[in-house]
Amino acid sequence: MMSKIKLEAATAADWERLKRDIAEAAPGLGIDKIGYAAADPFLELKERLYRHRERGFESGFEEPDIEKRTHPELLHEQPRSILSIAIAYPSKLTNPPRSEPGAYRGLISRSAWGEDYHHVLRRRLELLEAFIAERVDGALMRSMVDTGELVDRAVAERAGIGWSGKNCAVITPEWGSWVYLGEMITNIPFPPDTPVTEMCGDCTLCIDACPTGALVGPGQLNASRCVSFVTQTKGVVDDEMKVKIGNRLYGCDTCQIVCPHNKGKHWTHQPELQPDNDLVKPLLLPLLDMGNREFKERYGRSASSWRGKKPIQRNAVIALGNFKDRSAVPRLKRLLQEDPRPELRETAAWALGRIGGDEAQEALESALERETETVVREALEKALRRSV
Repeated sequence: MMSKIKLEAATAADWERLKRDIAEAAPGLGIDKIGYAAADPFLELKERLYRHRERGFESGFEEPDIEKRTHPELLHEQPRSILSIAIAYPSKLTNPPRSEPGAYRGLISRSAWGEDYHHVLRRRLELLEAFIAERVDGALMRSMVDTGELVDRAVAERAGIGWSGKNCAVITPEWGSWVYLGEMITNIPFPPDTPVTEMCGDCTLCIDACPTGALVGPGQLNASRCVSFVTQTKGVVDDEMKVKIGNRLYGCDTCQIVCPHNKGKHWTHQPELQPDNDLVKPLLLPLLDMGNREFKERYGRSASSWRGKKPIQRNAVIALGNFKDRSAVPRLKRLLQEDPRPELRETAAWALGRIGGDEAQEALESALERETETVVREALEKALRRSV
């Protein structure tokens, strides 16, 4: 191998050559696309984030310090450029199992198919760091994925990975928006790449298709109304959102499915990201009997496990109610009688009211006689009014 590049003695030609070497090595490192951005502050983004906060549109899952989200110099001692990487993930199931009466199934978002993408991208970035460290004397690097301070999409947009779509996803010309993003801040002054021209045009399919109107404008998301966000919350979900969730157990893909730039795009070359059909489209009733150990064994490698089993079990109850699955009434009755979690009992009450029928009404009346939690009693009374 050629001798190492001395950081302070290097020329622009050295960095261009290293970029070419990285581009050639990227497929072998498991990276589908890589771009380079200046490490300047993201000042326009900062203004948007503060406006977003003022309007109450944050999810609460993001880094709370907006300054850290927009100023790379607060995260790295010598930020001179930022590398953005993308890896593509699948969008279709092969021979997917189907829901049928008495055997209804839920849906796990494509973003949680296969192994947790946080782990996959971190490994890819570690390989990239090692590749660069072998070639540059004095290189300092800090990588992050999703839960890091920087906004992945903003870095990717500046680095020429793709443009920011009206659905708030980065859309790449090659892979569509079915990509995971990560980035690396470094003291290497890589020449920046040219941003990709925005190609959404007048299309508003994603905004029109959003089940809750959470896309309040092009590139503007009210997280509190986003189905993907709500499926990941803990606690009680309001009745309107329960209906909108449908049979989604984790996440929502609607705004990406309808995007014309994703038409026909499906990627199977990343082995860790390929789905297990029965895990990503599971039977609903067995989920309610899943203990912590089984949940960890089945879903512990998936990004859907980060909030634990409770939200997924609550969403499974919601799905049973939306399917109006009469075969689920005995299990929902037992949940009302035995489950210690008020949010699960509240959701079971709603589902039984939505299913209706004599057996459901009897279960609701019986539960009301014993229930002491106000939120559950209110749900039981509302459900009884609905089931009459």
